[in-house]
Amino acid sequence: MGFFDKLGAGLKKTRDNIFGSISQMINAGEITPELYEDLEEQLILADTGADIAAQLVEKLKERVRQNYLKTGADALEALKDIIREMLEPDSEMNLAGHPTVILVIGVNGVGKTTSIAKLAHLYTEEGKKVMLAAGDTFRAAAIEQLDIWAKRAGVPIVRHQDGADPAAVIYDAVTSATAKGMDIVLCDTAGRLHTKKNLMEELGKITRVINKANPNAAVETLLVLDSVTGQNAINQAREFVEAANATGIILTKLDGTAKGGAVISVKAKLGLPVRFVGVGEGIDDLMEFDPGAFVDALFLQEV
Repeated sequence: MGFFDKLGAGLKKTRDNIFGSISQMINAGEITPELYEDLEEQLILADTGADIAAQLVEKLKERVRQNYLKTGADALEALKDIIREMLEPDSEMNLAGHPTVILVIGVNGVGKTTSIAKLAHLYTEEGKKVMLAAGDTFRAAAIEQLDIWAKRAGVPIVRHQDGADPAAVIYDAVTSATAKGMDIVLCDTAGRLHTKKNLMEELGKITRVINKANPNAAVETLLVLDSVTGQNAINQAREFVEAANATGIILTKLDGTAKGGAVISVKAKLGLPVRFVGVGEGIDDLMEFDPGAFVDALFLQEV
């Protein structure tokens, strides 16, 4: 299955539930005040959040006026362009470090460890040399789980015993990766949203030891969110983002929700770009996020 087909399949529930209806509604109707009201209601149902739904509709009204759009089809294309623009990242991930260290953070149960395994597979397929660091020494069996994924992905792992200092694990991993000429170090971290102070101190310490281990290393911090919980996940993530100085988002389980509209509001509400989306359980089902492909798949009209 190709990239677009896989993305389209992953978004099927969301498209069947809401966005297919939006496409038909706008295409079939004239541009009227009632159309805008109906659109705003549908976007709220799709879990974009009421504020983002209102913002999208206002931007569409403005674009219709500015460009003298007359038909529903023109309005639909304008809406797609607006969503695409909202989702465009302000910058690319820094993968030019020697190595680049990617800290993967998030509450337990969102798919953090499996996302690391899928990232390892993705980057290995791109020809990069990848190492894993078992930095979640807090949760029982987290180290063993990551070790299993490392073997499946065919990449080396640095691990200590349960309860070890996570910063020490990641220091050793960066030192080892530097000596071996690795490109990327993927680091698991403990998810403890309720202990914001501890989280901040722990991640601050990790960043300092990375710089100490190798001043040339780049650091990216990706926050994993569960698409199924939608707006609730975004609300829960705010404190996490502030505490961890996150640089991007991984959205998992997009195939498991009919309310994928939350993707649209992530960047607007958290100020962070979506970097990857999970559209299935397979090792190759974590995909680099492409705003254009996402919007096209979201509004895909199946015949």
